[in-house]
Amino acid sequence: MSDPRETWTSRLRDLSDEVPPENAERFVNDLYAAAQADLDEQRAQADFEREE
Repeated sequence: MSDPRETWTSRLRDLSDEVPPENAERFVNDLYAAAQADLDEQRAQADFEREE
């Protein structure tokens, strides 16, 4: 899967001219990192449960 952050940042900026580009990029990066961490945790839990 390709990295969707640039597209998401662009879409966020299209929603409002009041969001500075740096803030939009930081928000998207933070959201992406949190989502990846959640997915990693879910995968780890599933792997643990399979091994039991």
